[in-house]
Amino acid sequence: MTCMSKDAPIDETHCATYFKALAEPLRLQIVRALQAGPLSVSDLSILLEQEVGTVSHHLRILFHADLVSTEREGKFIYYSLRSDIHKKRGKSKTGSLDFGCCKLEIGPSSK
Repeated sequence: MTCMSKDAPIDETHCATYFKALAEPLRLQIVRALQAGPLSVSDLSILLEQEVGTVSHHLRILFHADLVSTEREGKFIYYSLRSDIHKKRGKSKTGSLDFGCCKLEIGPSSK
């Protein structure tokens, strides 16, 4: 994590909201999976070997923390990391989340 305290004032409350939402291992796994691109709840459920309800619950928390956005395609809702905070490293599927106050580097899964 790199703290960015240049000219912009840091909003600790907003930054804490991001970290609070990420303070759960499954949510970090979801964020890591979403680095590759948009996925539905059922896609994530299969990928992470979790119940659909569990994944949906954690996606809702990430959504309310303003870390993910949604797009509806027919009856499916696809979740993706917000493009204004997710910075990819070239063609790599990894990257970082730039919150303005801090930057969180996210590496590949250890699985």
